[in-house]
Amino acid sequence: MSLPLRLAINGYGRIGRCVLRAWMESADPDAIQIVAINEPADLESMAYLTRFDSTHGVFPGEVGALDGGLRVRGQDIQVFHAREPAEVPWSDLGLDLLLECSGTYGTRERLQGFLDAGCPRLLVSNPGHSAADVDGTIVHGINDADLRADQRIVSAASCTTNAIVPVLDLLDRHLGVRSAFLTTLHSVMNDQPMIDGYHHSDLRRTRSAMQSIVPVTTGLAQGVERLLPQLAGRIQAKAVRVPILNVSAIDLTVNLAQATSVDALNALLTQAAQSCPHLLACTRQPHASIDFNHDAHSAILDLGQTRVNNGHFANLLVWFDNEWGFANRMLDIARIWADLFRPARPE
Repeated sequence: MSLPLRLAINGYGRIGRCVLRAWMESADPDAIQIVAINEPADLESMAYLTRFDSTHGVFPGEVGALDGGLRVRGQDIQVFHAREPAEVPWSDLGLDLLLECSGTYGTRERLQGFLDAGCPRLLVSNPGHSAADVDGTIVHGINDADLRADQRIVSAASCTTNAIVPVLDLLDRHLGVRSAFLTTLHSVMNDQPMIDGYHHSDLRRTRSAMQSIVPVTTGLAQGVERLLPQLAGRIQAKAVRVPILNVSAIDLTVNLAQATSVDALNALLTQAAQSCPHLLACTRQPHASIDFNHDAHSAILDLGQTRVNNGHFANLLVWFDNEWGFANRMLDIARIWADLFRPARPE
């Protein structure tokens, strides 16, 4: 029986707090120990926003602020308030892995700062600026076999990549993807203002997030091609932000090499969900987005929205909780990676 996996979280915003809650709500929370959090915000605010969450509800357990830390589920978690990696004594914490959840570190040089400051390895909550900035990019259920014990910086890709890559991979393996267009309908994010203001160089993002549907740039096509290089040059994408707090969708239009039908395509999607039930799900219910809040699947396929035109031209609607699903995938990757770099140790 191995000792608990010792994790720390850098950046305690939407993803960082969801990672901690996902640990708390997991089937075996004792297998992981969150030993430290680094977040510039003050401790009382951190405790408050852990306990009360407008999206995911009241925290299902004890949360308290201590002198220099948080107490969660009976565990004391040391808290630092540093703005630079070197300001935290990572090497003193006995870490196995740091989950970098701030979203502000994308280059190899910046990420290397954590290793230089004593972190043994990083799992990053963004794709990095390029594939060269990380040792690997992992979408759980697609390329876990690419994880290696000697890797130091691994990306968990993005929430949208985790949602669409399993679907595109399935379609390409069974029907062949000639080309695809992805439109992400994404809930608001904190780089948008509540009211019009000078918040961003992208003028669309200076507009009120809660009053408009706002087109934004996206690197989703490049993210897909990094994971599925056989589709390079065949994927295009665009994104719009919609005025809801959480849960997003991808409208997938795909040109298939092999002819199919609505029934045959839905049967393929259903079979895939049955074979991988913790990652994919299917539904025929007349859902709205809020029904998938706090849904841990990477993707939920809305079979009632499947369309096929002329056998080869298909359209799918893919729902995903962009916070909760991704946070759970980060923990999945952490567990799999740990089995490689941290063989079982006796207690």
